[in-house]
Amino acid sequence: MSSKTILVVDDEEDILELLDYNLSKDGFRVVRAATGEKALELAKSERPDLIVLDLMLPGVDGLDVCKLIRAERSTSSIPIVMLTAKGGEADIVLGLELGADDYVTKPFSPRVLTARIRSALRRRQSAAPDEGAPVRIGGIEIDTGRHEVIVDGKPVKLTFTEYEILSFLAKRPGWVFTRYQIVEAVRGEEYAVTDRSVDVQIVGLRKKLGKHGDRIETVRGVGYRFREPVDDDA
Repeated sequence: MSSKTILVVDDEEDILELLDYNLSKDGFRVVRAATGEKALELAKSERPDLIVLDLMLPGVDGLDVCKLIRAERSTSSIPIVMLTAKGGEADIVLGLELGADDYVTKPFSPRVLTARIRSALRRRQSAAPDEGAPVRIGGIEIDTGRHEVIVDGKPVKLTFTEYEILSFLAKRPGWVFTRYQIVEAVRGEEYAVTDRSVDVQIVGLRKKLGKHGDRIETVRGVGYRFREPVDDDA
């Protein structure tokens, strides 16, 4: 992973210096931005392997930066680790809902942040184009090679986390998984996430799948499953 490019975005020069020093020491190439506007510019020009993004930025704030990065085709798949002093559950859920892959609160340990960055990069690498044949279930096609989802013949834009949850459930139709099992499979055991954030991702997925959204079934008191196909689903 050394030689991977990390875009760090923070309006505090001390934080930028700290991140630059520690990530460079670990072999990463670091690109820095102190504003949301600069972050968006560098995300397009540098195409970093991952972005560490502060929320409270002058001008375009971190949440808007996240939304704009996810909305742009050329940058939509870049992993985003949010780094912020806003550590309330509502803030974490909102960040994840908007497409963040991880969330680290200030004050933070540089070693822990680096571990989270490596974990996010491993997850993205493990999802790269060698996962096998496409998954096709009644109007939904998951191209595991291209990391794309097609619904009724039309491409659907999903965040990285939404894609991973859909892929995980759809590959095991009929199996029931707890929220913790979903989090563990998608993010790894080290990721601290609430049950609520899984629910938020599922709500977003159902909306994007349209009439096929009800394939993701809630199993009360347990978790979720992807409904097995029946003859009239073909």
